[in-house]
Amino acid sequence: MDRLGSFSNDPSDKPPCRGCSSYLMEPYIKCAECGPPPFFLCLQCFTQGFEYKKHQSDHTYEIMTSDFPVLDPSWTAQEEMALLEAVMDCGFGNWQDVANQMCTKTKEECEKHYMKHFINNPLFASTLLNLKQAEEAKTADTAIPFHSTDDPPRPTFDSLLSRDMAGYMPARADFIEEFDNYAEWDLRDIDFVEDDSDILHALKMAVVDIYHSRLKERQRRKKIIRDHGLINLRKFQLMERRYPKEVQDLYETMRRFARIVGPVEHDKFIESHALEFELRREIKRLQEYRTAGITNFCSARTYDHLKKTREEERLKRTMLSEVLQYIQDSSACQQWLRRQADIDSGLSPSLPVASNSGRRSAPPLNLTGLPGTEKLNEKEKELCQMVRLVPGAYLEYKSALLNECNKQGGLRLAQARALIKIDVNKTRKIYDFLIREGYITKG
Repeated sequence: MDRLGSFSNDPSDKPPCRGCSSYLMEPYIKCAECGPPPFFLCLQCFTQGFEYKKHQSDHTYEIMTSDFPVLDPSWTAQEEMALLEAVMDCGFGNWQDVANQMCTKTKEECEKHYMKHFINNPLFASTLLNLKQAEEAKTADTAIPFHSTDDPPRPTFDSLLSRDMAGYMPARADFIEEFDNYAEWDLRDIDFVEDDSDILHALKMAVVDIYHSRLKERQRRKKIIRDHGLINLRKFQLMERRYPKEVQDLYETMRRFARIVGPVEHDKFIESHALEFELRREIKRLQEYRTAGITNFCSARTYDHLKKTREEERLKRTMLSEVLQYIQDSSACQQWLRRQADIDSGLSPSLPVASNSGRRSAPPLNLTGLPGTEKLNEKEKELCQMVRLVPGAYLEYKSALLNECNKQGGLRLAQARALIKIDVNKTRKIYDFLIREGYITKG
């Protein structure tokens, strides 16, 4: 006995019974020998031994029903299909209407089951990913890899990704605020009447033509954003950061030309440049091997190991310069010797303590006459003096951290260090100062 589900809960969507022509209600019978078209019977006609043309009552048969679990033991296949149809009819998020249409589950059960098995189910995501990779491998005609843009994601309400996509509505594939959002205002007072003069009529038509050109520009910009995957900003930034520094600079320079070429062509260009950079670096390494007289990879591995050892030894020798500045201070020399002993034994070296004869710490920065000083309060001026940071750079870093904190709802030190590329100690002081003064909050 096979338990096969139908594709709809509506009886009118099923073929009628061949015996009594009534709408079929699950479970019903399908003849395994007759067809096509399939031969269906209701239970009443089947128990009476109904026969018609080639169909005989002793034919093998299948019981058609969807009263069995598929994804969840407490949900039957019929309820799964009813849930999908209800979401399609009522719209995603209208869980009360979905529950009213199903009649067998509550609002909370419908939402929990749909989010668990149809939105956040890793099985579906991996299956779609494998299908996509197989399709790309089938149509690939070049050795250069590229990453085509995906459809915009549909995050849950009030999630971190939904805040990154502020202003975009994936279900409607549109933006809350359009480019040139007030273009329609120029048409609000225009009214075509019969007694308009030819000049006035031509002027009104010109205004309409201008409005149409502004609409075309709006659609062009929306198409660029969608095609290049700029809606999912976090994913776009992660893809950019995986490139080397030289390729990132090119990525930033060529971004303005992305509107001229398509997304696939633009990604191919960036990927090919990254591949060229890797090839150049590998060629340079092989040329270094050839200069050193190396002809096989086994010798190359030995060469790399010895080169690393030489670099470590050279680093130790450069530490002698620290001794020279403390040569008149016996305690400083002893401290350097203890540090060298820690390094030789594999321990982390202790930091040297500056003596009276050593180098002095840098004096506070003089902010007099520097642009942007008038925009700082007294505490910010004191911070810039101690950190030795010009006011213009501080204001730029502060604005970047505030924007990121507002976007994420909080900011961690690691995110701040990834956002502003300066000395980590300066970043920590700026981060602690903004936290202490209440400008940002910890993530």
